[in-house]
Amino acid sequence: MTGSQKDLISYRMERARETIQEAQLLLEADHLYGAANRIYYACFYAVTALLLTRNLSSPKHSGIIALFNRHFVKEGVVPVDIGKFYSRIFDTRLEGDYGDVVKLEKDDIAVDLSKAEELIAQIAALLKF
Repeated sequence: MTGSQKDLISYRMERARETIQEAQLLLEADHLYGAANRIYYACFYAVTALLLTRNLSSPKHSGIIALFNRHFVKEGVVPVDIGKFYSRIFDTRLEGDYGDVVKLEKDDIAVDLSKAEELIAQIAALLKF
């Protein structure tokens, strides 16, 4: 792994942590759609950081999910429930951003926030960040 890859991994983990804090603030202010969006992106930054350790990337979010599941969930590096959560939070973000008449519930978003913090912590532990 090159120095620039390490720098990019570090940057993405920093973004993950900052973005999860944004999600918390949005949730506290009852901005549920914004919170769902930031929860997904916090996870996205952490997952893409992890993928970089194997020189993996994709221009599509669905590709990132597939690579994460194939190379980390299926191999047992990351628990299955974390893989399922990441896929689901992508769907939640899409519904919130693009769906018509979608109603998000604060309690559900709070659970998602907690699970996202767990995902980020597990990836940070794998990366030793």
